[in-house]
Amino acid sequence: MTERLLAVDLGLRCGFAVWTSDGRLDTWRSTRFARPGQARRAVDGVVGAVEGLAALVLEGDRLLARPWQRAADRRGVEHQLIGAEIWRADVLYAREQRNGKLAKDAADTLARVAIERFADHRSPTLKHDVAEAILIGAWAAAARGWIPDPIRALRSH
Repeated sequence: MTERLLAVDLGLRCGFAVWTSDGRLDTWRSTRFARPGQARRAVDGVVGAVEGLAALVLEGDRLLARPWQRAADRRGVEHQLIGAEIWRADVLYAREQRNGKLAKDAADTLARVAIERFADHRSPTLKHDVAEAILIGAWAAAARGWIPDPIRALRSH
């Protein structure tokens, strides 16, 4: 069975991306929650919907991460909480990290490259939270050896 990794850009607007152990970007989407309680109630459904989930990588607020971590623990799924500076250091050039707007613009561009190179379908729209979830997932997939180094994989011709 193919293992899957779920990357989540945490917030009331969450971005999700699923990468597979054979190096494919499987799915990606965004969801807007009205309140933190609504987000907490949705976690089990989101985590449970990923068949073959082997790892969960979360980026963002520690308090928002807790329900995700508990859902992963209940399923025996490895999980990791990181800050944006962790994955950005390995995926973005330093000049792209000088401020939040530059980082988000670079993430949008590179996420489109990731979709082109690693996905079987396309999406006409891409919100920043989804773009960042795709790149968080690329970073984590590369750490597991599922895809090559993200800088090379997303910037080589």
